[in-house]
Amino acid sequence: MSSEQIRKVAFVSLGCPKNLVDSEAMLADLADAGYELVSDHADADAIVVNTCGFLEASKDESISVIKEAVARKEAGSLNRVIVAGCLVQRHRAKILDWVPGVDALLGVFDRDRIRAAVSGTEIGGGDDEKPWWIAANAMQAAKDRGIDTTDLTVQGKDGRGLGYFENDGNRMRLTPRHWSYLRISEGCNQNCAFCTIPSIRGKMRSKPLAKIVQEAEALMTSGCFELNLIGQDTTSYGLDIGERGGLVEMLGAINDFVSAHGGGWVRLMYAYPTNFTDDMIDVIASLDNVVKYIDMPLQHASDRILSAMRRDVTAGAQAALVEKLRSRIPGLALRTTFITGFPGETDEDHAALMEFIEDVQFDAMGVFRYSREPGTVAGTLDGDPSLHVPDEIKAIREGELMLLQQEIAFENASWVAEQESLFDVLVDGSDPQMPDLVVGRCYHQAPEVDSRTIIESKTALVPGSLVRCRVVGSDGYDLLARPEAEFDRTIRLPISG
Repeated sequence: MSSEQIRKVAFVSLGCPKNLVDSEAMLADLADAGYELVSDHADADAIVVNTCGFLEASKDESISVIKEAVARKEAGSLNRVIVAGCLVQRHRAKILDWVPGVDALLGVFDRDRIRAAVSGTEIGGGDDEKPWWIAANAMQAAKDRGIDTTDLTVQGKDGRGLGYFENDGNRMRLTPRHWSYLRISEGCNQNCAFCTIPSIRGKMRSKPLAKIVQEAEALMTSGCFELNLIGQDTTSYGLDIGERGGLVEMLGAINDFVSAHGGGWVRLMYAYPTNFTDDMIDVIASLDNVVKYIDMPLQHASDRILSAMRRDVTAGAQAALVEKLRSRIPGLALRTTFITGFPGETDEDHAALMEFIEDVQFDAMGVFRYSREPGTVAGTLDGDPSLHVPDEIKAIREGELMLLQQEIAFENASWVAEQESLFDVLVDGSDPQMPDLVVGRCYHQAPEVDSRTIIESKTALVPGSLVRCRVVGSDGYDLLARPEAEFDRTIRLPISG
């Protein structure tokens, strides 16, 4: 079919914030090429599905969406189906066997080929002139684009890394105008036994500091107030490309830039516990625009399981780090995630994790049931019946962990309400389920993953505005608040006579 038949394109973005940034870049590229982007799939001539392939459940979700798009094509209401992202990078042409009818494939290093994939006017890089663009790794992708890779590596912390060469500066934002993700690196040098990210996204490639500041400027100029810094391991930022100041220098540069543009929130996500230095702690504590919030996945708290996971850290070291962070960063909010049901996890290991959570009292926490992923060390372990944890046990343990965290979170929210605490609340807008309610977030509430603050206001509040509020109650995880300006400040003097 001719490229003239493709005028309107629908887009489905699945998976993590890193994938969302890739989707935003592809959308901007398509818009610049003159395609009309539509939200209603019934109006589309082509559909792009940017997939997640991190876990088996995400693979199933991606395949389901792809099958739905192919069914539309077979029914005659669609011309082309393009599949991109991590599932493509991980499984490549297998997708064409799983879902016949897909027209083009794009790997994670080839998102800039999206115009060709949608138009169908160029042949991709597969064998026998198949319609796919799937570079094996970042180094190959760089060479394909004419980048001089002489003496460069993707080996990690040698200071001679290839770095992140892709352009995230031109994006059609899918997040609200007032907050955005800002990617500072891609890939990971860690060797966690359960993780597929290094095999999909490759070794860590930090984005040059000048490019990060340039992107921050573009985001803030477009109305962004909150920059959420993302990568697979943000505390290792810069080590691969010789940015000696690393995360410390980068946070300082962004903080100074944000200050010069009237202020904002800079939030650190995806920190790794073994790389947290004292200088990093001090800079987070001292910078005005870096919110006192850290997202740091810890994964477990049993030394035996942490060792099997290849996390290169002990439970004691994690506890000591948390204590240091909280003692040196006043008001710090700490979010983490754990995996339950890892191969070989016993009742004693689970009990150790429960005790750790009870002791630490995380401000926010998520739990994932272990998923066997082919090609990983843990996947091999899980194939041993003596180490495999049954699904029903995983579910029970997940429930116990989340119930404990719920009790902690509910109690914390209730205590904050009792104190009638004052917070600056970033207004997100109306609640999609309850349009009469206005919702926002305090500094300790990251977008999309944490609790919310529900605001009762006598006046309309504009999304993106920062409103000083007093917490007047709680509703489970969420806080209930009113603008401080609306409290009656009238002073009544006694009448004498």
